[in-house]
Amino acid sequence: MSWITGPLVAFDLETTGTDIEIDRIVTAAVVRLEPDGAVSAERTWLLDPGVVIPEQASAIHGISTDHAREHGVAASSAVEEITLAVAEVLRSGTPLVVMNARYDLSLLDRECRRYGLESISERLGIVPSPVIDPLVIDKHVDQYRKGTRALHALCAHYGVSLEDAHDARADAVAAARVVRRMGEKHQPVGTMPLTDLHDLQVRAAAAQSASLQAYLRRSTNPTAVVESAWPVIPRSR
Repeated sequence: MSWITGPLVAFDLETTGTDIEIDRIVTAAVVRLEPDGAVSAERTWLLDPGVVIPEQASAIHGISTDHAREHGVAASSAVEEITLAVAEVLRSGTPLVVMNARYDLSLLDRECRRYGLESISERLGIVPSPVIDPLVIDKHVDQYRKGTRALHALCAHYGVSLEDAHDARADAVAAARVVRRMGEKHQPVGTMPLTDLHDLQVRAAAAQSASLQAYLRRSTNPTAVVESAWPVIPRSR
């Protein structure tokens, strides 16, 4: 049975910024979608990240510092719950869909370190797998298509509705529906065993990073370095 005909669980974060080493989780969602695309289970979190949420971030996801402080739960307990939920999905063998997994899973890893919690990798004893990343797959199967590969663009390209963009639940649902459409359209990907698909993304993500790094070094920054690891960037010592 192909993975596109089974359930998918999607994971998404909204955060205080884009730096995995210093930024914090503001909202999170873990959502299970059945083969017909219907949502059968979901968990969402609103955190008090313990820091001021920059106005630029609030403008994107709509959560202000005051709102998070008043209504959010303590970050340490929420990070434990989120990590446990994601680890349980992977332990079950259900594919975990994460748009730009290199960011979301790495940021969650750093939050675990911040609060002295076991990371997903430590709980599982392996790097998180099987993960399906719409961003990596789309770049692999349609390398030369022009334009952005942001989630809203992928939704438009693959005919998936995206309502309430930058809401963690909405983005998670859209990412799962998009990746299923990708699998249906690109049969070598859609019929691939999950272990093989995960390994393909490891190689594809590294190749995509190398290509971007070469471009940046030619055009704007001779010393540019683009991270190649996927789905989790290793911690620096």
